Amino acid sequence: MTEPNDFFNLSDFKHRDLWQKGDQVWDALKRLQGYLEELISIDATNIQGKVSSKAHIHGGGIYIGKDTIVEDGAYISGPTFINEGCIIRHDAYVRGNVIVGNGSIIGHSSEIKHSILLNESKAPHFAYVGDSILGHRVNLGAGTKLSNLTIHSAEKSNTSKRSTIHIPVGGVNYDTGLTKLGAILGDDVQTGCNCVTNPGCLVGPRTLIYASTSLRKGYVPSDSLVKLSQEITVDPKN
Repeated sequence: MTEPNDFFNLSDFKHRDLWQKGDQVWDALKRLQGYLEELISIDATNIQGKVSSKAHIHGGGIYIGKDTIVEDGAYISGPTFINEGCIIRHDAYVRGNVIVGNGSIIGHSSEIKHSILLNESKAPHFAYVGDSILGHRVNLGAGTKLSNLTIHSAEKSNTSKRSTIHIPVGGVNYDTGLTKLGAILGDDVQTGCNCVTNPGCLVGPRTLIYASTSLRKGYVPSDSLVKLSQEITVDPKN
């Protein structure tokens, strides 16, 4: 329930070497920066797609693939590798240490940092994706936030370090070794509008998370429906 193949079909993902034999699914995030720095020099910028003159490409270590479109107002910081046929829409913010798979969309006012988006994944409207992995064809409803830092994450006074995030799965409490971890969403997961995942959420493939849900950390099995239960009353005005 915690291995990469439990969440993704990596056979056609160009960057599958981010995961190694015996990995937990979150281990790719630990390698992400080093992998990007080997993939494209931090001093280089390789733009093969169409980038608006009103977009901002900040620094080096940036690759933008063929047939990718970067619209007005988008801000991209390196190291970042954006593959082919993607759309980076107006006012998108790509903060660096990001891989974007073929055919993906980062939309208006969406912010992405230290994350991996597999092919055809979409964060099209007002999303925050921090320290997270989106599987193939994941779609985030408008306003979805993948929170990556716990509210009790203050640095310890004696070490100046934050506590690592632990995830309970199948009766085992896994120490991820990461002080920041958002969500890992398997292939074809969809979230409704204004969904929030708390740090350390693992969601199996093809699961649907309904609108306005605040999902606790832990594991959600494949092919699930995650619903918010609430009671709404409509009373006459006095």
